[in-house]
Amino acid sequence: MTRSHATPAPVRNEADEPSSEVLRFDATQGLELDCGVVLAPWRIAYQTYGTLNADRSNAILLCHALTGDQHVANVNPVTGRPGWWETMVGPGKPYDTDRFFVICANVLGSCLGTSGPASRDGEGGKARGLEFPVVTVRDMVRAQARLVDHLGIETLFCVAGGSMGGMQVLQWAASYPERVFSAMPIAAAAKHSAQNIAFHEVGRQAVMADPEWHAGRYLELGTRPEKGLAVARMAAHITYLSQPALHRKFGRNFQDRTAPTFSFDADFEVESYLRYQGRSFVERFDANSYLYLTRSMDYFDLAADYDGVLAKAFKGTKTRFCVVSFTSDWLFPTSDSRAIVHALNAAGGSVSFVEIETDKGHDAFLLDVPELLETTRGFIDAAARARGLAPVKKADRA
Repeated sequence: MTRSHATPAPVRNEADEPSSEVLRFDATQGLELDCGVVLAPWRIAYQTYGTLNADRSNAILLCHALTGDQHVANVNPVTGRPGWWETMVGPGKPYDTDRFFVICANVLGSCLGTSGPASRDGEGGKARGLEFPVVTVRDMVRAQARLVDHLGIETLFCVAGGSMGGMQVLQWAASYPERVFSAMPIAAAAKHSAQNIAFHEVGRQAVMADPEWHAGRYLELGTRPEKGLAVARMAAHITYLSQPALHRKFGRNFQDRTAPTFSFDADFEVESYLRYQGRSFVERFDANSYLYLTRSMDYFDLAADYDGVLAKAFKGTKTRFCVVSFTSDWLFPTSDSRAIVHALNAAGGSVSFVEIETDKGHDAFLLDVPELLETTRGFIDAAARARGLAPVKKADRA
């Protein structure tokens, strides 16, 4: 008997055919970048949740972190896992989609549908690779502003995000103060520290040292620098956690054994965990995009555009701010958030500040931290009242 084998369905290329909405700009609608290049053609991939109200005053823009994406509150098409902020976004949650129109866009330079080194929206139909221009956080925000224009939204009710997302929030408030009613930068900083730049450089060198990187041309050659990217992710992932959290979760426990093997196998649970993080990361992310996005964070220094005085970035701002930090975050420590708060106070801005006690480290903004949910809900509700947005009644949610 002959056994038939079904041909496996081709894997969807999310860099070129994302499972989300895509806004395309042709060669006459270029995007001016900080590096002096006009990017054209280009595109931006995004997701929306909820309904835009009649006067378009209830829009919230959520900005994702370094390796995040636009799938903030839906199943990720690559991993099959829930959206990265489903604790915060959805009906009845702090960013309530029964009440607000929530937007999340893949950032410029990434690999889930917005133009970047992995996309084939340039000449010749090849992945752009290192021919793609280096982008900045301000370039990401410019691209998002073009999307917001397209959606017909003049003023965003709120812009919020953590880590690199928080950097975008700060850039929005500085570049488009009249378009941001409220802002919530979480676990972020107004500039990237020398220590963080150093960690990023280790990761970039790991990628570029992989022989399969081929000077950034690996997609063209049908290969990927998986080992280098996995190592980069492992090193970065350590910075997202805290020593107490690592000890609580792993300690010095052995992985599936009771004694050391006296080899370089993953003897310890923490080693096995990091190797898993590295392997799973390369399945969903592009190596060149990792280089580009880490570099964009390194270049971020909001005060540099204002004679080195951060308060000048917020001069005359009417935006309402809520700045949030975590006690165990050593990647973006509370001192970074306090510097933002001091600058806003010096500029006469409206700002509240919350330092949340947790041992979950930098990644706490992505996790189920009750105080973060309560803080966000309180800030959003107060801003909504000030904006004149009526609360959603329980009966309306039923």
